[in-house]
Amino acid sequence: MKKRILLVDDEEGIRTSLRMVLEPTHEVVCAADAQQGLELFRRESPNLVFLDLTLPDVDGLTLLQTMRSEDRDIPVIMLTATKTVKTAVDAMKMGAADYLTKPFDIEELRLIAAKTLAAKDLEREVRYLRAQVVNRYAFHNLIGKSPAMQEIYSKIEQVADARTTVLITGESGTGKELVARAIHYNSSRREQPFIALNCAAIPETLIESELFGHEKGSFTDATARRVGQFELAHGGSLFLDEIGDLSPATQSKLLRVLQEREFTRIGGSHPIKVDVRFIAATNQHLADLLRRKQFREDLYYRINVVSLYLPALRDRREDIPLLAKHFLAKRLEEENRAPQEFSKETLELFTKYHWPGNVRELENAIEQASVWCRNTTITPEHLPSALKTGTHSDSLREVTLAGQLSLEKAVQEFEKEIILDALKRTDYVQTRAAVLLGISRRMLKYRMDTLGISRTDVQSPDNTSEMVQ
Repeated sequence: MKKRILLVDDEEGIRTSLRMVLEPTHEVVCAADAQQGLELFRRESPNLVFLDLTLPDVDGLTLLQTMRSEDRDIPVIMLTATKTVKTAVDAMKMGAADYLTKPFDIEELRLIAAKTLAAKDLEREVRYLRAQVVNRYAFHNLIGKSPAMQEIYSKIEQVADARTTVLITGESGTGKELVARAIHYNSSRREQPFIALNCAAIPETLIESELFGHEKGSFTDATARRVGQFELAHGGSLFLDEIGDLSPATQSKLLRVLQEREFTRIGGSHPIKVDVRFIAATNQHLADLLRRKQFREDLYYRINVVSLYLPALRDRREDIPLLAKHFLAKRLEEENRAPQEFSKETLELFTKYHWPGNVRELENAIEQASVWCRNTTITPEHLPSALKTGTHSDSLREVTLAGQLSLEKAVQEFEKEIILDALKRTDYVQTRAAVLLGISRRMLKYRMDTLGISRTDVQSPDNTSEMVQ
C-alpha cells in the first residue's frame, strides 16, 4: 500500500513539481493554504507532511504547532527559502523531522522522504515490540493461583517501582528470571534495557570483563574496547543469576559498584557513573555460604534488601494443571497447530510427579508430549518415561539418589504425602486421620504446621469446619 503524503504550499508550481516527483511511489494530496492543509491533515491522516514556512493565511510555524498538538506521530518536513533557514531550524526544535531549502534537489527530496518514513515505521515497530514485551511480563501472564504465588505477585507489585535491590531465591527452574523481568517491565524503567547475566555460565577469568568491560590493550586478548553489562544496563535493570557462584574478588568489586554507583573498566582510569536497578538470584543457600566464608557478609546484606522466595513446583501442586494448559496453548499457538488437550490421567500424573526440574521440566515434558501426540488428546503414553513409570515416591527416591534433593527434604516430602493421603481417606477430618496414622491429633496438627500443610491443601468442600477440628 502506498504511503500518503500531504503537501502544503501556496505556490502551484511547487505543488505540481513535488506531486510529479512523489506520485509514482506515494499517494499525494495537496493544499494551497493553512486552513485547507489542516482540514486534509485531519481527514486524510497522512503518513508524512511537507509544510511550507510561508503561507498566505497562517504562519507555517503556527500550523506546525497545531499539527504536532493533534498528532505527534505524523512527521513534518519544512519547506523553506534559503533566507529563512534559521526559522526552519527553529521549526525542528519545535518537532519538525527535517527541512528542505528551495529550489529542491530531486534526489535529496526523495531520500529525505524515504528516510523519514522508514524511521517512523521503525519507531512504530519498536514501540509495538516493546509493548508486546511489557504485556508478556504483565502480572496477568504470571501463572499460579496458589497462596504462595499470590504472595509473590503482591510483592512484585510493591517493589517494582522502587530502586531497591531485590534478591530472588529458589530451586533451579522455578522461574527466577521470569520474576526479575516482571519486576523490570512493571516498573518505570520498562522503556530501558533489561540485561540478564548467568554468573555460573561464564568462566571466572572473563566475569569481570563481562560485568565492567575493558579497554583496548588491557590484557592479551583485549583487541578492542568492550562495554560491560553494567554500562549496557544504564537507566534500566541488571539481573545477575546464580550470584552465589561469584568469586570473592568479583564480589568485592560488585559491592563497590552497588555502594558507589560507579565502576572502572579493566585497564581504564576514569570511573563511569551508572543508574542501574540491581536484581540478583541464586539457587544456593547464601546463609550457608556466609558460614563457610564463601560469600561476603557486606555484599549479602547489600543485595538482600527485599527477598523473594519462589516455591518449588511440588510445593504448589494446585498450579500444575494451570501451568500445563498454559504451556500447551502457548506451544500450539507458536506452531499454528490444531488444538490438543490433556486426559484426566495425564493431569493426575502431572500433579503427583515430584518435578525436580520444576517449571522448566514441566514445560519440556509438555513440549515432548505434544510432539509425540498425533491426535487431540495427550495421554500418559505420550509423556517422558519418568512421568509414566514413576510415582511420587519413586521420583523422590530417584532425585534424592541423584543428588538433586537432600535426604531431609525427601523425608519431609514423603511425610507430607502420607499425611495428605490420610486426610483424603478420612474425608479431611483431622481426628480420624490422626487415628489412621497412629498419632495424636495434636501431633498431627504440629506436623502439618511444620510441613506447611495449609488450610487450602486439606480443605474439602463438604468439611470446611471439620478439617480444623
